[in-house]
Amino acid sequence: MVAYSLSWEKYRKMENRRIQLIALDLDGTLLNGNGEISEEDQKAICEASEKGIYIVVSTGRPYVGVPVEKLAPLGVRYAITTNGAAVYRVPEKECLYSDSLERGLACRLIRELSRYDVHFDVFIDGEAYSQRDRQHLVDKLTFPEATKRYVKRTRKVEEDLARFIEEKQAEVQKITVNFYPLGDGTYKDRDKVFQLFSACPQITFLSGGFHNLELTRTGVEKGIGLRFLADMLGISIEQTMACGDTQNDLNIMQTAGVGVAMENAEDEVKAIADFVTRSNDDSGVAFAIRQFMGER
Repeated sequence: MVAYSLSWEKYRKMENRRIQLIALDLDGTLLNGNGEISEEDQKAICEASEKGIYIVVSTGRPYVGVPVEKLAPLGVRYAITTNGAAVYRVPEKECLYSDSLERGLACRLIRELSRYDVHFDVFIDGEAYSQRDRQHLVDKLTFPEATKRYVKRTRKVEEDLARFIEEKQAEVQKITVNFYPLGDGTYKDRDKVFQLFSACPQITFLSGGFHNLELTRTGVEKGIGLRFLADMLGISIEQTMACGDTQNDLNIMQTAGVGVAMENAEDEVKAIADFVTRSNDDSGVAFAIRQFMGER
C-alpha cells in the first residue's frame, strides 16, 4: 500500500496557491503498462483543462511519439519533448523552443555507437530515426511489449544515420541508446558507452528507464522547458506541478512548485518528491491532479 505523502510545510505553502500548469511524463506515468491512458486519467485531464489548468506533456520521446490524437481532444496544447530539447504546440507540431546537439559531435558519437552492439535512436525535428543494422536488437531489449510496438511503429529507418544527418543538415534533438541484458545480469557494452559519453563535456546524459542512456546537449533539461512554457503563458513556476517516475523526471519535479512521483517510480525519484501518488496502472495521474486541482 503506497503512502501518499505531502510535507506539512509544503501543504501550508499550497493552501493559498492555485496550480495553473501540470506537466505529465508519458512512459511509466500517464501511460499504463499497456501503453494506454486510463479512462480515469482522461477524465481528470478533461476536468482540469475545463477549469483553465494547462496540461502539458513532459517526455523523453520525440514529438512523433506523443499520442497527440488522444491528448488534443482532452485539452492538451503543449508538449515538452526529448527531455526538454524541444517544446511544441499541440496538435499543430509548431516548434516553440529548440536546443539541439552540435551536428558534428552528434555524427561522431553515432559513428562511435555503431562500433558497439547496442540499439540507438536519433530524434530529429520531432521525428524518430533508427539505423537499419540496429533493427534486429529491438526484440532483445527489456522494454515492455507496448514500448517495443511503439518503437517499431514510429521509427524511420536509414542505412547510415550520420551520413543522413550531414546530407540533410539535420537538427539532432536527442540520441537514445538502449542496452540488452547478458546472462550474468550485466548489459551489453553499457560501460563502454557510459565512458564514451562521460568524455564529452558538451553533452548531458541520463537514464529514462529500461536500461538506457539518453543524450542531449549540455544544459538541456525538462525543467528548462517547463520554465519556458510557464513564462510564455504568464504562470509563476510556483503554480506548476510535474509528475514522473524515472531519472529524466528529477529536474522538472525539482523545478516545479510541486513534484509528484508515481508509486512505481524509482527510489531516487520518490526521495525528492513532494507527493507520492498511485501507480501508472492505478490512474495515479488522476489521483494527483484531483489532490491539487482545488476548487475553482
